[in-house]
Amino acid sequence: MKQTEFSKTSGRARFCDNHSLTKSFAALLLLLSFFANLNVYAQTAATATIARSEIVQFQSKLVGKTLPYNVILPPDYHTQAMQTTRYPVLYLLHGLFGHYTDWLAKTKLNSYAAQHHLIIVTPEGNNSWYTDSATNPADKYESYVMRELIPDVQKRFRTIEAREGRAVAGLSMGGYGALKFGVKYPDQFVFAASMSGALAAGSWTEADLRKGGAFALPSITAVFGAADNPTHAANDLLKLAREFPTARLSSLPYFYLDCGTEDSLLAYNRTLADIFLERKIPHEYRELPGKHNWIFWDAQVRDVLRIAEERMSPPQKQTKITRFESTPHVVTLRQARAERHGFAFHTGD
Repeated sequence: MKQTEFSKTSGRARFCDNHSLTKSFAALLLLLSFFANLNVYAQTAATATIARSEIVQFQSKLVGKTLPYNVILPPDYHTQAMQTTRYPVLYLLHGLFGHYTDWLAKTKLNSYAAQHHLIIVTPEGNNSWYTDSATNPADKYESYVMRELIPDVQKRFRTIEAREGRAVAGLSMGGYGALKFGVKYPDQFVFAASMSGALAAGSWTEADLRKGGAFALPSITAVFGAADNPTHAANDLLKLAREFPTARLSSLPYFYLDCGTEDSLLAYNRTLADIFLERKIPHEYRELPGKHNWIFWDAQVRDVLRIAEERMSPPQKQTKITRFESTPHVVTLRQARAERHGFAFHTGD
């Protein structure tokens, strides 16, 4: 049965039947379904551009307190296809007066990390200069990183445990710590990077700091002790680089360092870059327009992630190893003599 409708705008009659209404309704449902699926796809794509992060509340026995750390996992870490895959790890250190939350809170690290197939760990270093303190026996932050943090990350997450799957980087105080770890533990890191590094921390005296870095004096004194304390020399990055044994230079990781041209730490970065150049230590050094701030670090961390991924081993599929244990065949001296003379020897079993 046809129904007649009149268009008020044209004054002309138009006709529609029930079949036409059904077709129109079906088309509308199809259109709505398309947009719904498009929305789900857009949400999935948006989620995929941000890496997943989680916090580990680690109880340090060496430092005697809770030292939490953030772990940023690749977007595909929990997918079925990657269940047996191990990933390289980048340890990303914060600066003076900072905390383990800084990198996620003050940069777009979550978004940048989603473009790379690596795990990123941002540990708590407080104002430790990533050094075992000369004045407080409990503040063993260098030992914490090397003896507690790295093993804990390896236990909790699917990491590549070999040197080729581990890198360390940081900003300011963390840049100093990262390069120091690279020089002191070359067998543990394949890449070490510094952004705006406070690279002369181990050699600074009170007089040096009074000229323009008085804000760092309490932490420097607490960590390295008096000017004649051996902790200074043991953690003087410039000295360590100058005196690193020539025969072992090839064992060092690849170094990256950068600094803004308006940064008060520029001279120290140039000094270390010159030492690397003089000693032919493989490295990359950059000077760019910028200050000692998060605008600079947010920009530079993207290059650090890229170079770290290039220098480390790519993700590796775990292979299941089946071990076959065979009963050892023990030949006694008496058996050996009998066999040499062509005699059969029976053991009685």
